[in-house]
Amino acid sequence: MLSKGLVFASAAGALFAAALCAAFSSAGIRRLAEGSPRLFRVILPVAGIDRASQFYEELLGDKGRRVSPGRHYFDVGEVILALLDPRADGDGGEVRPNPDYVYFAVSDLEAVFARAQRLGGLAAEVGDGGKPMGAIAVRPWGERSFYMKDPFGNPLCFVDEGTVFTGK
Repeated sequence: MLSKGLVFASAAGALFAAALCAAFSSAGIRRLAEGSPRLFRVILPVAGIDRASQFYEELLGDKGRRVSPGRHYFDVGEVILALLDPRADGDGGEVRPNPDYVYFAVSDLEAVFARAQRLGGLAAEVGDGGKPMGAIAVRPWGERSFYMKDPFGNPLCFVDEGTVFTGK
């Protein structure tokens, strides 16, 4: 299953993502053992939990699991990607997409890209280095990736796991 091989980082939680990446070093493991925080769940707001879970099941190649009437969870590495439809959980309120990209590292970027093409939502913009964001391209910082939005406006980026840039 593709999602078992996913590693997840949120642009909004860059500090936590850096700590998670550091966990793979001996010093990082020591810090985690000493009680440092770790990122364990990121929420994507959606309007329509059934439609959202179907979209992400296809995109991630995993069924995930419904944990409440308005929440559907996917395991992406050590982190849970949580789809949240607050209205379906009886909370009401306006559903707004996340403002920043959520980044996924994947072992087979072409397979995820093919599913993204079928689902729609590939970015139409041109990004850094004049590269089309909605196409697989090597970015100026060395990552091989593509960008898209889910049907609810949440921005997503998928990166070839062999090219992930961690700033180190």
